Amino acid sequence: MPEMSRLIQQRVSCRTYADTPVEEKLLHKIESLITAEHTGPFGNKPQFQLIHLDMADPGKWKNLGTYGVIKNARLFLAGKVTKGFKAVEDYGYCMESLILKSTALGLGTCWLAGTFSAGGFARAVNLQKNELLPAISPIGYPAHRKSLTEKIFRLTARSDRRKPWPLIFFAGNFSTPLSPRQAGKYSEALENIRLAPSACNRQPWRILLDEGGNAFHFYLQRAFGYKLRNVYIQDLDMGIAMNHFELTLHELKISGHWIIKENAPPVNSLDYIVSWQENTDYCS
Repeated sequence: MPEMSRLIQQRVSCRTYADTPVEEKLLHKIESLITAEHTGPFGNKPQFQLIHLDMADPGKWKNLGTYGVIKNARLFLAGKVTKGFKAVEDYGYCMESLILKSTALGLGTCWLAGTFSAGGFARAVNLQKNELLPAISPIGYPAHRKSLTEKIFRLTARSDRRKPWPLIFFAGNFSTPLSPRQAGKYSEALENIRLAPSACNRQPWRILLDEGGNAFHFYLQRAFGYKLRNVYIQDLDMGIAMNHFELTLHELKISGHWIIKENAPPVNSLDYIVSWQENTDYCS
C-alpha cells in the first residue's frame, strides 16, 4: 500500500492524549515542519505555529481552551491566513499536510473548527483584522483509553462511517455514479477523498469525472450552520479533499494541475470549487 494511503487510513481524530510530553527530538522535528513556508493550490500562504501550553503564561493564555472536547493536550497546531480568494481551502489543504506528517511521526491530532476558544488562540497567533484563524489541532501521544467525551463525539459524528462511492463520485453527469473500476488509476486517490475528515463527517464534496476522462471537477454541497467566525467550515473540508487527492496522485506518479474552469458544468445545488486536470504533455 502506498505510504499516503496508509497514513490516511491510519489517521483518526484523537481527543484524549497521554499525559506524557512529546520527546525533545520529535518536538523539534514537528515544529520545523509547522513553521516552514506553506503555499496552497490557490496561492495563499497560511502561517502555522506550535503553541506550548506548558510554556504559556496562565494569565495571558487563560482563555485558551477547547470546551472540554480535548483532554490532556499540551501542544496545539494553530495558524492564520490572510483573507482572500479560496484562502480557507488553502488553509485546509496545508494544515492537512501537517496533520498527515504528524501521523507519520506517531502523533495524534484532531481537526477543531468550532470547539475551541477563538479569542485565546487568536491572541496566541497574533491574528490581525485582515486574517482568519479557521481551525486548530491538538498534537501529542494518543492515550490508550478514550475518554467518555471522545466516545460520545465519535458516536454522534458517526466518525467510523463514510458515504459510499455512488453518493459522492460521478461520471459525465450527476445522474451517473462513478465506480472504482471506471475510475481506474484514479480510484485510490478518490477513495482517499472518501476517507478524508470533514465537519460532522458530512463529506460535502461531490466529484465529477469529465467526459474526456482526464479531468475531475470538485463541487461543494453546502449545509446550513457551518459558518463560524467569518469562516465557511466546509471550505476547509474541500481543501482537505484536494490535499488527499493530489498527494495520492503525486505518490502514484500521475501528474496534473489545479485549474478554475469557466466551462465546468453548472449545478444549481452545488458550488463549483476547482478542477484537477491531468498533464498530457510528454517529452519524446
